[in-house]
Amino acid sequence: MCEYCGCQDVTAIGDLTREHDEVVGLMSKVRNAHATGDIDTMAAVARRIADILAPHTAVEEEGLFPLLADDFPDQIAVLRAEHRHVEHVLAAAATGTPADPGWPTALLDVLQDLRTHILKEQDGVFPAALTSLTGSDWDAVDAVRDRVGIRISPAASR
Repeated sequence: MCEYCGCQDVTAIGDLTREHDEVVGLMSKVRNAHATGDIDTMAAVARRIADILAPHTAVEEEGLFPLLADDFPDQIAVLRAEHRHVEHVLAAAATGTPADPGWPTALLDVLQDLRTHILKEQDGVFPAALTSLTGSDWDAVDAVRDRVGIRISPAASR
């Protein structure tokens, strides 16, 4: 977790970062399951990742990104497109193990993309938000979080 700019002191960013951290931890479970050929576990972990990312993405796209879009329109558009790409691959496992033999590789690829995406947010978006947003802006982000909740494990929320 990044701690150099102080953005972790903002509740919204701290929550988003904890969600990132939990997802990154789950990525290793996907890789381990792939290494043993356990596609069912890959699908189950993909569902857990999707569950964490549902409210996470809502907070970003309904709360944080609109507040930054005027200053960083191209970057926000890319991040939104990356969200759609990740959601698409994860959705294939929403109701069980995908029958598509290419899905395990697609999942590994999209999780690598997601790791890069997380770094863009933590090293770019979050520090930019810290310097750009006002107290009322953060209240708006927090209102989205209050509406959508958070789905990380209790250990991750410490």
